[in-house]
Amino acid sequence: MYNFTLSHNFNLILSYHTQGKVIYWQYQDYTPEISENIANSFSRVSGYSVEDTPFESSFAGYKDWFIYYFRKPGFTIEAGSGENPLPISQFDEIYRDNIGILILGMVL
Repeated sequence: MYNFTLSHNFNLILSYHTQGKVIYWQYQDYTPEISENIANSFSRVSGYSVEDTPFESSFAGYKDWFIYYFRKPGFTIEAGSGENPLPISQFDEIYRDNIGILILGMVL
């Protein structure tokens, strides 16, 4: 992913995790100003809540690295809910919840 990301000029990235139906959008004081507005747009189309990244979850992910290195928006989308691994029966719901995020992410 590192080399792939370096070889492309992405405007933003989406890092998918499970679970919680939450959108994390910031990384310390490196987060671009527009990130919160984009996160709120993602929230409107998905129904997921926008939350501050918990301190214990910072410093370790692709989103954090991308924001720090490129100073562009990055988001962790915590899809679905329940215990991991999430059951395949949640696939249709997760897809419906996230298709708007994926489409918006492509056009921003």
